[in-house]
Amino acid sequence: MLVDTHCHLDFPDFDPDREEVIRRAETEGIGCIVNIGSSLEGSKRAVELSRQYNSIYATVGLHPHEADGFDDNAKIIIEKLSREDKVVAIGETGLDYFKNYSKAENQKILFRYLVKLAKDLNLPLVIHSRQAQDDTLQILNDAMPVKCVVHCFSGDEDFLKKCLDSGFLISFTCNITYKKAQGLRDIVKLTPLDRMMLETDAPFLPPEGFRGKRNEPAYVKILAEEVARIKAIGIDEIARVTTENAKRFYNLP
Repeated sequence: MLVDTHCHLDFPDFDPDREEVIRRAETEGIGCIVNIGSSLEGSKRAVELSRQYNSIYATVGLHPHEADGFDDNAKIIIEKLSREDKVVAIGETGLDYFKNYSKAENQKILFRYLVKLAKDLNLPLVIHSRQAQDDTLQILNDAMPVKCVVHCFSGDEDFLKKCLDSGFLISFTCNITYKKAQGLRDIVKLTPLDRMMLETDAPFLPPEGFRGKRNEPAYVKILAEEVARIKAIGIDEIARVTTENAKRFYNLP
């Protein structure tokens, strides 16, 4: 069994055939999908999907792009959603200085709030960090102990070491299959398997051979095969360990 630990099945990209996509994932051995909330409406939809499908769990959170619109009403909604039965984490949350859709200071305010909420509820955090490594680590280290996964890891070896030293998990996406992604593959090689999770981040970042098309949870199998190749470990072992990591991190049955 494999787990897609981070995808966005609630996005409109899946409106035409969501049921079929979920069935296809099950056929490919994806036994569990964690649907990630990245906005207020997205978090609501993630929770609704978790109610509809046994194999789907939800997180609730606000992407840093949403930070400028964060207010007391958003707090009420997020806090209510975070107490739903199948909500297994807070996030995604973090900092994104690459696109700067929200002001950096507002991103930090939102990030700190969601970190505190996760700690209050004893839930793990799903972290988004893009060109904001130092500030991300500063906020997380100020809040220690915290249980985190850095999703869609895109940092360098130094950032990897700091995340591992802090006890965080590292999650990789299908972009490690890209022809020009040797730097990422080197990071995969350096990441201990017992600290690694697999994700598609669907509908984004489809594997090589599917670029320009929609990504989907079934493709986590292609990702697992690439990790197995990079690490020269059998795919059964990759599946076993990454699934154990996901179950332990998200407290899945």
